[in-house]
Amino acid sequence: MTITRRDALVLGGDALALTGTAGFAAAAPPPAAARGIEGQRRPDLGDGRFLNPLLAGDHPDPAILKDGADYYMTFSSFDSYPGLVIWHSRDLVNWRPIGPALHRNLGSVWAVSLAKHDSRFFLYIPVKSSPNSIFVIHAERIEGPWSAPIDLHLPAHIDPCHAVGEDGSRWLFLSGGDRVRLAADGLSCIGEPEHVYDPWRYPPGWVVEGFSPEGPKIARHAGWFYLVTAVGGTAGPPTGHMVIAARSRSIHGPWDQCPHNPLVHTRDRSERWWSRGHASLIEGPAGDWWAVYHGYENGYLTLGRQALLDPISWTADGWFRMTGGDLSQPLPKPRGGMPGPHGSALSDRFDAPLALGTRWSFFRPRPDEAARAHGGDGRLVLQAAGTSPATSSPLLAVAGDQAYRITCDIELADGATAGLLLFYDDRLYCGLGFDQHRFVTHQYGAERGRPANPHGSRMVMRLTNDRHIVTFDTSGDGGHSWMRFDRGMEVSGYHHNVRGGFLMLRPALYAAGAGTATFRDFRYEALS
Repeated sequence: MTITRRDALVLGGDALALTGTAGFAAAAPPPAAARGIEGQRRPDLGDGRFLNPLLAGDHPDPAILKDGADYYMTFSSFDSYPGLVIWHSRDLVNWRPIGPALHRNLGSVWAVSLAKHDSRFFLYIPVKSSPNSIFVIHAERIEGPWSAPIDLHLPAHIDPCHAVGEDGSRWLFLSGGDRVRLAADGLSCIGEPEHVYDPWRYPPGWVVEGFSPEGPKIARHAGWFYLVTAVGGTAGPPTGHMVIAARSRSIHGPWDQCPHNPLVHTRDRSERWWSRGHASLIEGPAGDWWAVYHGYENGYLTLGRQALLDPISWTADGWFRMTGGDLSQPLPKPRGGMPGPHGSALSDRFDAPLALGTRWSFFRPRPDEAARAHGGDGRLVLQAAGTSPATSSPLLAVAGDQAYRITCDIELADGATAGLLLFYDDRLYCGLGFDQHRFVTHQYGAERGRPANPHGSRMVMRLTNDRHIVTFDTSGDGGHSWMRFDRGMEVSGYHHNVRGGFLMLRPALYAAGAGTATFRDFRYEALS
């Protein structure tokens, strides 16, 4: 049998699938998205329907909490700090950021659990570091202040989920089908983790990344505890990640497998959303039920894992089914609730102190990183650090549009090199920087050509990412006239399946070397 390049993707040929746009199957064009602030994608179509993604761009591993009429949600923030931004909604569709809960760099933050117990909010935070562990922080108000992190000394597990049993006992359910008892105050563990659940296995021959049971989430409904788990691997082949469920009358088991497993599964690479999984169940404002989970957008893995919303129906036998299909079409919004604004502006005139967490975050910051940045009076003064974007801890933003343009006025002082980037991590990025005499091009996570800079120490720079085709323009007269920089790039392969790390390609500012860079009038514009 001859295996074609297209066949290789279905059969698990990751190396072929991961080399850019080649290997991506063309999904049917989705309906036009609604547009909000700065033309950014928003889910609410304004006619009683919504269109996924719920939150565009990198919003992976959603952890959601219902507190009366209010909903709160946060996501894995990995190496970005401040991290664990809390989002708020009153209708499950329109979300606004409140602020970050985690300011101290603990390491790479993976899938968390957000809970409220006895009038106190808790975040259980798994961290990849040296050593790995799970931490907890708590607050009396969701807006904070949040406590200092407390180490629970759980080095062998990820993806905690806080749960309270029918007897009032508190637990963390963990990856791999394990759990550990929590003390009554939720701030320490009692005993060692124990194995309590063997997840459902897909049939042999399915194309997956690996079994990898992870992301357990507990929901309680009609006298049952439902344990929702992800299996099949988080990325890799688009058909890998999936959602399964089990249930029990008691938090202590035994757990019965859902006869409808898998409940969510990308079955064909032509679908709009790939690698769907890591689901949480949540009751809607009018008592209907929903699932929120993540997925990669077909052809746009660079945007990371985006948050998705799927309606649930309960069956006569007490199980549930996801009813949104492949999520490529508009769906009726949750009933009830109170719609509000969605998202937030990425543009920044720097008239106030830097909005760290909600608009900007540092990549792998040092303890004193925030002291490098001084915003206000129409400018951001950024102290240079490191020798290149890889070592300078760039300032990152989350952009969820397939095409966009960023523009900024940049001025150098005392030997700095600065510019605009599309940044995945310290080994994979692209962009354009300059010093007083030369440009420096960044591509594939390396510094390349250094052509002459005709503008000197100040210029306006424009970076356009038009569906992975990247161009740069510069202006020495404040943006009245533009020069196209003679190096375009194609970045469709700047994503997890190439580099690993579970991140996204983000717009970024950087300043390296010595001295400072002053940034003015950063503008973001989504392109149609």
